[in-house]
Amino acid sequence: MPARLYMVHGSHPCETVIKAFEIKGVPFKRVELPASSQPLVMSVVFSGRTVPGVKFDDGEKVQGSRRILRALEDRVPTPPLYAGPAGASAILEAEQWGDEVFQSVPRRLLWPAFTKHRAAMHGFQEGQSSPKLPKPVVVAASHLILPIERKMNGVTDERVRADLAELPLMLDQIDAYIAAGTLNGEQPNAADLQIAPSIALLWALEDVRPLIAGRPAEEFAFRWFPRPVASVPPGGLPVESAAQAATLPAN
Repeated sequence: MPARLYMVHGSHPCETVIKAFEIKGVPFKRVELPASSQPLVMSVVFSGRTVPGVKFDDGEKVQGSRRILRALEDRVPTPPLYAGPAGASAILEAEQWGDEVFQSVPRRLLWPAFTKHRAAMHGFQEGQSSPKLPKPVVVAASHLILPIERKMNGVTDERVRADLAELPLMLDQIDAYIAAGTLNGEQPNAADLQIAPSIALLWALEDVRPLIAGRPAEEFAFRWFPRPVASVPPGGLPVESAAQAATLPAN
């Protein structure tokens, strides 16, 4: 029996794990959970409340994208996810930053943007295993889903403005990782897989896309991951925070 990946469609940490399985050539089956159901389901099947989680064919359960990548590396050492010109320590540092610092930003920005443009949620069903829901059903369901997701992800107006103000410096950090060879090497490593899907999800927010356009980070994001087919129209985020921050000199 192949490994089972418990996931939510469109989740960027889940995309990290999917790509890692593909790179390692390990067969797996997707178990797609409805949005906002993961705290209940994952707390029953695993020890925590979030996706992704994997049940390997030998019964081992691993939850969290970084832990899953390490488990895959232990099981299938080649091709390696923690080797490259910059060295394993640099990859581990960038991977940790991508997980603990950067990964939460697109999540916190996505839900308030959807609050302004609820119908945009319909397009983000593309590629899921279950049938697409009609747009009126998606809009109706958004009134239940959005408050739950905003609460789970600590979304507040103040936090959204802070994320937008900090985003240009975070993108500078990614460009610096690329320049140093920590990211975007000949073969994808764990840090690449951790950071690129977060950039891709930010790119789907049309308010934020101009901040990414033309940067090394943009080209890097779509080297191993496809560009999103869906997007959220502009006008859902206070992007003046990001625009003002982008004019400030880097530290």
